[in-house]
Amino acid sequence: MIGTLINSALVIIGGILGLLIGKRLSPKFQQTIMAGLGLFTLGYGITLFINTSNPLIPLGGMIIGVILGEWWRLEDHLTVLGEKIKNLVQKYQPESSNSLFVDGFVTASLLFCIGPMAIMGSIQDGLTGDSSTLIVKSIMDGFAAMVFSSTLGVGVIFSALSVLLYQGTISLFAGILSNAFSDAMINELSAVGGLILLGLAISSLLEVKKIRVGSFLPAMLVTPLIVWILSLLRITF
Repeated sequence: MIGTLINSALVIIGGILGLLIGKRLSPKFQQTIMAGLGLFTLGYGITLFINTSNPLIPLGGMIIGVILGEWWRLEDHLTVLGEKIKNLVQKYQPESSNSLFVDGFVTASLLFCIGPMAIMGSIQDGLTGDSSTLIVKSIMDGFAAMVFSSTLGVGVIFSALSVLLYQGTISLFAGILSNAFSDAMINELSAVGGLILLGLAISSLLEVKKIRVGSFLPAMLVTPLIVWILSLLRITF
């Protein structure tokens, strides 16, 4: 849960800074910061992947995972879910000065919670206690909160509660299942997570090529399952 606590704290700090100095930050400055975070995420994803014991395992996990993800249309469902929640809140929110608060809270909550990095990082944090992925996400969310709060106000800061509840719940459930995961399963899980981070950096942060990263999320479940099956068959790797 440490990664989630850090994430929530940086959203609050970023939101407060946005209220104080956010409007002074030029778009070029914001773009350069995000590009730097994208390059770091790219490098971090590579370091996770190169620790794999057998590249064929995360490859198999990614192929099966993306087939399932596209079959289940995960990327589309995540997008639709975000839009439905936002539209629902906007539909029933009162026409008052509080509307900006609600809009800031909902918009930031969706941005910080609905995405591959939140799910992947929370699972990694709960299973292994490694919060590095969530810390990278925390830095990005902190800068995003700074930008959003400068225009949408204090509601952005309260989205830290959404981050705490959402990511914390995933991490707790992953922690309960941690005893069922061997070191080999966790190692290959981290490797396939590195590939997903590479896709996220290329698609969302560096904006080189649009990738439906959400469709790769089933690989986080498939890859450890492949390792488990191979161990039952006594196939070494």
